[in-house]
Amino acid sequence: MTVLKAIFMGLIQGLTEFLPVSSSGHLAIFKNLFSVETDTGLLFDVLLHVATLIAVCIVYYKDVLGMIVEFFKMLGDIIHNFLELFKSEKQYKKIISNTHRKLVLMILISSVPTAIIGFAAKDMVEAFEKALLVPGICLIITSILLFFADRLREGNKTINEATYTDSFIVGITQGIATLPGLSRSGTTIFTCLLCKFDRNLAVKYSFLMSLPAIGGATLLEIFDVDASLISGSDIMCYIIGMIVAGVVGFICIKVMLLIVRKKKFTYFSIYCLAIGIISIIGYFML
Repeated sequence: MTVLKAIFMGLIQGLTEFLPVSSSGHLAIFKNLFSVETDTGLLFDVLLHVATLIAVCIVYYKDVLGMIVEFFKMLGDIIHNFLELFKSEKQYKKIISNTHRKLVLMILISSVPTAIIGFAAKDMVEAFEKALLVPGICLIITSILLFFADRLREGNKTINEATYTDSFIVGITQGIATLPGLSRSGTTIFTCLLCKFDRNLAVKYSFLMSLPAIGGATLLEIFDVDASLISGSDIMCYIIGMIVAGVVGFICIKVMLLIVRKKKFTYFSIYCLAIGIISIIGYFML
């Protein structure tokens, strides 16, 4: 791993994590074409995702802070209600009493199928990243989803109107989107739109629900890392790559909000289709 490659991969991650073109697919293609090997499996990929996770927290800091505060208040109310069971005159508190609390619960529900699918498919994902064929096919699937995303009928669901079934379905698609080439943001935003979410909410929910998914993946990877394989120069490259990914990711979130509002997914659909076809051709020619 060189500094130049770390910067380039950080740039790819920052650009593709939030733009609906699949960061994992582009990283897999880059690794295959330029024979990049990080010696730590998915660790570098996960660290790049952490950088973009920080970017999400900065952009949506009000929602993130609100959810953290309400999460702990919910725990307090749950404990209160449990203790009320042993009293003769019971006074229960409503657990889901505001928008941030419902958002917390929805994201937790989305995280369950994502975690199950992600854990079960972990080895398969690593294997698929070693060749260009699967990322190419998945990029074409992403292209199809993006093409129809612009053509779905407008939804108007708010958090209060969204159902927990909606959040579970979106969580399933987020788990499936761990496949290299399937855009996590593109797939989940498409699913949110299919569930009739408001377009702005679809983007926000897609990005916020990535927080526990990325955090969980990071913890799993850290436990699997062999520290002896990581050199001082690797650490420096990882840090540089993370900084690049975070800064570029922050900018791309802002750009993505404009793209969704103006229904410009078709351009990304064409791009993913082209890259997917090139990747498949490269698989058979290289």
